[in-house]
Amino acid sequence: MPPARTFGLSHVALKVADPERAANFYVAAFGGRIYYRDARSVQVQGPGPKDVLAFELAPPEEIKAGGVAHIGFRLIAPEDMEGAIAAVLAAGGRLMEQGLFAPGCPFAFVADPDGYLIELWYE
Repeated sequence: MPPARTFGLSHVALKVADPERAANFYVAAFGGRIYYRDARSVQVQGPGPKDVLAFELAPPEEIKAGGVAHIGFRLIAPEDMEGAIAAVLAAGGRLMEQGLFAPGCPFAFVADPDGYLIELWYE
């Protein structure tokens, strides 16, 4: 089974007490811009053209220095999703969730053998 075709590591999602505060800190400290928000998260694009930092609301007991909600890999093409999932399964991972963010923008959450959550997505 060939490895999944990706652009590489695309984003890091951090559990935080206040997503808006966290996003504002990273924009002020490192640059970029807020480009997405919903009721439980805020995402910052940059400072690199493909970098994304996602800040997800979490209860205090889940917030620890170094705590990561998931890591993400952006796929090169939407039709690569099934092959990427197959590669994860063949390597010993598990499919946790799959769907569409919007038409033509598939995503999947998979877990590695240690249980770390990885988002595969195309946008």
